[in-house]
Amino acid sequence: MTRRTDDHPDLTDPRVGAPFFSTWRVGTPERQRDTAEAIARTWERRPWPTPDLRSYHVYLGHDGSTLLHHSQWTSEAAYEAFVKTHRQERVDEIDTAVPGIERLWLGRYRHYRGRVREGDTRVPGCVVIVDVEFEGPDPERQRAWVDAVFEALESEPDAHPAGIFGHFHVSTDGTRVLNYAGWENAQAHIDAMAAPGDGIGSASALWERVHTWPGFKSSTVSRYDHALGLVPE
Repeated sequence: MTRRTDDHPDLTDPRVGAPFFSTWRVGTPERQRDTAEAIARTWERRPWPTPDLRSYHVYLGHDGSTLLHHSQWTSEAAYEAFVKTHRQERVDEIDTAVPGIERLWLGRYRHYRGRVREGDTRVPGCVVIVDVEFEGPDPERQRAWVDAVFEALESEPDAHPAGIFGHFHVSTDGTRVLNYAGWENAQAHIDAMAAPGDGIGSASALWERVHTWPGFKSSTVSRYDHALGLVPE
């Protein structure tokens, strides 16, 4: 069966070969909450679809309109099998409960590198998603850019104390990088963004190299609250 949990996903689980991220737009904070609850009810009344799905997590955007979804699959083939046999009935039930959901985007990724404070057991109060897009597919460029970010981070003498971890994922189409970062709370991240230098981007030459990387097209930063985790019983 399917069980609801407040736990965050284990982003380093070696069994996860295909982490997926997607976003929905629902319009208002009330509809955000209603949609998360509809997802929970829809999944809880059904058996867990396959052992190849390790977990499914839903987050409420601080914009009051969007939801982020993160599912952890053993392989893309397992996801495709789920789409053929189990997905549509779930989508139909959720859409009946909350009509008018806009499904904006689905990204297929691989976990590449993570940065975690040694011995840090804090649970993030805010999840920050940094979505970076490059001009055209280039897997080597994706990884080289992430490596450059790590070099810049490691050059900072004092990382911001409210930053707990960051996990960088590269898209399978070679065009994007997604950083899933855990922070103590949203205000700490807002303050750090307003005063770069606390471990997320000072005016150093290494950070300048990150921001002017050849082929770098754009980046967006979004903050979320973890609303729901679903795992097998």
